[in-house]
Amino acid sequence: MSVTRQQKELSLAEIAQKLETSNTVYLTDYKGLTVAQVNELRGRFRAAGVDYKVLKNTLIRLAMERKGGYDAIYEYLNGPTAVAFAEEPSAPARVIKKFLSDTNIDRPQLKAAYVDGAVYSSDALDVLATLKSKNELIGDIIGLLLSPMANVIGALQAPGATIVGALQTLAEREG
Repeated sequence: MSVTRQQKELSLAEIAQKLETSNTVYLTDYKGLTVAQVNELRGRFRAAGVDYKVLKNTLIRLAMERKGGYDAIYEYLNGPTAVAFAEEPSAPARVIKKFLSDTNIDRPQLKAAYVDGAVYSSDALDVLATLKSKNELIGDIIGLLLSPMANVIGALQAPGATIVGALQTLAEREG
């Protein structure tokens, strides 16, 4: 059954909308996975908040061209391609790594990843999986900001506690 022009336009609009709302796009090669494995992988992606779809390379490229800024990733749009759209840069990489280790197969393979304007090639899966999430980074920053304040408060309280302790000791001696 051939896809009508209207269906292609709908698909193109859906891909364009995904590109607008996702700052992270992973291109993967899923060839060789069984239907059951693909369904399991989709479920894992869904649980991680990642949208994973098998899409036509020409439609992906058209949507990327319309949005602009994806020139460096076009060379990876060949062969069977499934795309993971995410807001969290490390989420797709973590899902892929876990899936690969759990199933002991070598698919899906990362073709490339586009994260906030930077393109990562297929050998960057480990690096991408170790990226901290936005919430983890915010937590680290808050921790760094609060740490000096805690040190200052501790330093201000310490001499007061020492003076009070010394006065109590002197009062006990004289009493």
